[in-house]
Amino acid sequence: MTGAGRDVHDAHRKPVTAARLYDYYLGGIHNFPADREVGKALLERTPRLRTIARDNRAFLARAIRYLTSVGVHQFLDVGSGIPTEGNVHEIAQAAVPDARVVYVDIDPDAVSESLELLEGNQFATAIRANVREPRAVLDHPRVRNLLDFDKPIAVLMVAVLHFVEDSDEVCDILATFRSALASGSHLVVAHATIDELVVDERAWEKTQKDYRRQTSTALVPRSRSDVARFFDGFEMVEPGLVWLNTWRPEPDMVDEFRDKPEHSGFYVGVGRLS
Repeated sequence: MTGAGRDVHDAHRKPVTAARLYDYYLGGIHNFPADREVGKALLERTPRLRTIARDNRAFLARAIRYLTSVGVHQFLDVGSGIPTEGNVHEIAQAAVPDARVVYVDIDPDAVSESLELLEGNQFATAIRANVREPRAVLDHPRVRNLLDFDKPIAVLMVAVLHFVEDSDEVCDILATFRSALASGSHLVVAHATIDELVVDERAWEKTQKDYRRQTSTALVPRSRSDVARFFDGFEMVEPGLVWLNTWRPEPDMVDEFRDKPEHSGFYVGVGRLS
């Protein structure tokens, strides 16, 4: 089902979700009037959100290309959101046709759109599950049927962990995933921060409160040291935990944050399990 085909009345009843807001920032069509209304209000206070969303997607693509180049051909994308340009399976399967991908999201619309997109693709699927219930993700039949946990798997946590309020809970979540992975597996993280905040702090605090009120979802930016904890048990891949657009930038990459990378407001990194 595409955005154009949705029932108008149903669209107005739908609660705003992080997945559809992200789709709106990326210029997608899988969002509703309520999502666009909230998205525009948040953009007024944090104008860089659209650029950050696009650059976050570009980081994911660079990470996937790196992972396929080092022999990782299985991907568990947790908090995958609504399909848009440059999906994980498209990038991975362009390099490795039988690369296996499982998308995981709590939003039923994100899952249904993903399944529609993946129809006929025997090496990719989508499930509805919550990042806060890692055991349910790992034990899901479609995850177990598609992914081989005796071989390296990349667990992708891109722009999702800042929706879990408690840092200790995040560490427990990641420890559960880590315990299920084989040597050579990887963890990919992109996480919002207010380190070196360059916008009005009160405006940012209002953005956070509005986000919670409008979406019933917490948005918890964390410091570099907090995000670094999430890689416990993993060896950081060069260049380590860095600002969004400084992780293995490509020569032809358009980078609006080149001179002030801290304006990206995101830390990103890739870790390898020995």
